[in-house]
Amino acid sequence: MSDTWLLRAQQRLAAAGRRRPWVLDLLVTVPVILSGLRDIFGGEKPGHGGPFGDQEFGTLPPAVTAALVAVMVVALWWRRRAPAVVLAVVLAVVLGSWLAGAWIQSGMAMLLALYALARHGNLRTLAWACAGTAVMVVAGLFFLLSVEHPWTSAFFMIGTGTAAVALALTVRTRAAYLAALEDRARRLEVERDQRERLTAAAERSRVAREMHDIVGHNLSVMIGLADGGAVLAASRGESTAEPLRLIGETGRQALGELRRVLGVLRDGTTDARLSPQPGVADLDDLVRRVRAAGLTVEYRTDGDVRTLGGGLQLTVYRIVQEALTNTLKHAGAGSRATVTVHAEDDTVRVTVRDTGPSGGFTAPDGDEPGHGLAGIRERAGLYGGEVIAGPDAAGGWQVEALLNDRPVTVA
Repeated sequence: MSDTWLLRAQQRLAAAGRRRPWVLDLLVTVPVILSGLRDIFGGEKPGHGGPFGDQEFGTLPPAVTAALVAVMVVALWWRRRAPAVVLAVVLAVVLGSWLAGAWIQSGMAMLLALYALARHGNLRTLAWACAGTAVMVVAGLFFLLSVEHPWTSAFFMIGTGTAAVALALTVRTRAAYLAALEDRARRLEVERDQRERLTAAAERSRVAREMHDIVGHNLSVMIGLADGGAVLAASRGESTAEPLRLIGETGRQALGELRRVLGVLRDGTTDARLSPQPGVADLDDLVRRVRAAGLTVEYRTDGDVRTLGGGLQLTVYRIVQEALTNTLKHAGAGSRATVTVHAEDDTVRVTVRDTGPSGGFTAPDGDEPGHGLAGIRERAGLYGGEVIAGPDAAGGWQVEALLNDRPVTVA
């Protein structure tokens, strides 16, 4: 319980020092100022009844004492940035007073300077500074001040200095340990994110391989059968040669798009060697393939649609493709459809109308209506678009999408 309290107190003190370092610096100098006031205005000198014995020390003029105390206080303000220089200044002040045969209350300043050097300074410099301080203390107590109990006095001063250095090194080691733990935590977090990305990439690669093995194989078989049937029908002069050729061509296009999607799943990026994404210019081929499937399609454009952005052209193409696919599924091959793409200013309007089922056609079993429209709405939403879909007054079906010529930025 006490350890927890001490840890929290240390954390709060460190946080306060980071927010307002000048407050802590001011508090540190208060004991030095208070002890210096005794020397400036007179009072009992250290050594009476203490480790120094009954030796009487000399005094300095109050103005000189005040100046020396002020030098030590100002120097302590810089103990974080230049701890070695601060210790040298404090020791110079102490040595100067001892050479004059006087004693000033400089013990607190010396301890603070040693603590700052051990906490923030170079460790090699600290070793030399500790040795020099010990030599100066011994020389001063034995030869300059000639105290009554020099060995006791030296032990007391060197012992308190050693305690200050030990405390500073403990705090410094703990701070380095905590910094190492924080750095390790950051590294572990980065490694965890990397493992998650690698796991996701491996899963995408696995899904891509499975889809390629299953769907790609079936498409390849379908393309081979369609090409073989087209060659056989052409050799026999049958009219089914052209539809079979279109089936093979459509299958090859689907296989190419499948490989493109699988490449994104596997690598996370598209392959520049693959064919480009379809656009408005490819709608003629799309309409031709749909007509070959038996659906009568009328297609026209208004405005300069070929200058639209690549992403918007892909969205227009996919909306028309999905709408015509829904017409084939739900209205049948005997119906008629009208496709209109109108570009004006910054908007594009895509309209696909059909005449509805003909000849009693019904959608095949297992069909799931609504997924195609959901995909159309999602694509239109990327360009801030609106989609209106539903039956019209003539009994057919109409899909109308209004798109903006710029993608929507998701916050």
